[in-house]
Order: sequence, then structure tokens, then C-alpha cells
Amino acid sequence: MTEQSDGQACPLPTPKGGGEQEAIRTLLKAQRIAVVGMTPDTSRAGNYVPAFLRSRGKEIVPVTPTHAEVDGLRAYPSLADVPGRVDLVLVFRRAEYCAQIAEEAAAIHAGGLWLQSGIYSEEARRIAEEAGMTFVQGRCMMVEAGRG
Repeated sequence: MTEQSDGQACPLPTPKGGGEQEAIRTLLKAQRIAVVGMTPDTSRAGNYVPAFLRSRGKEIVPVTPTHAEVDGLRAYPSLADVPGRVDLVLVFRRAEYCAQIAEEAAAIHAGGLWLQSGIYSEEARRIAEEAGMTFVQGRCMMVEAGRG
């Protein structure tokens, strides 16, 4: 089952369980983050969350077929086109696309998959876990990184 948020990009989170908290801690250590659905629109979470992470020293790799460059960074049309190791795939796409993105993340042997706040996909979770990836969904990476 999939759900969408009420329109808030980064709503205040509910308390986390122990396993989820450990997954969040693990994924916050990622250095090279492929951002699926990154956008040049500065009013959208798909722009300002990666910008925040970049300001914290993370290497951001935009993945979007609609732009050759986002915020001065070369963009790639798909995860398969991203050269080198990807520690984490951060997703800013609707839930119905997440299973396919999880399959692509597994195919490139990404270390983890994070579905941004308001995005839930149990199929993506299953795919990620079967591939051995750490998985987080429905959380804002900017909010979680700001706690640490």
C-alpha cells in the first residue's frame, strides 16, 4: 500500500522505532548521494533538501531525465548512468515510481534507499531489503540530519 503526504515537504516526524532509528543513523553517514527527482525549482524539497545536504559536505548527484544540470551539478538521466559508487539513493518521486527506483538502486549496488517525507512504498522496502540495502521511508533527510 502506498500513501502520499498532505503536501508538507518536511512535516514534523513521529517518534521512530529502534530499527528505523539505526537505519537513519546509518544512512546519514552516506557521503555520495544520488538524488532521484532533483529539481532546479528552489521552492521544492527536491532542491532545497539536497542543497542542505551539500552544505553539510555531502556529494550530491542529481538524477533526472529532464535536466542536463541542476544547481551547477551534472545530472544523469537514470541511476544506471551514474558513474562510480553510490552510497545512498534519495528519492523525490511519487510512490508509484519507487519500486522501479528500488530495482535500479539494487542493480547499481547502492548502499541504501531513502524515500523522502510523505513517500511510502512497501514494494520498494521489500526490494531494498532483499538486495541488502538499508531502507528508510516517510522521513525528511534534512530534518533527520539537522538533529545530529
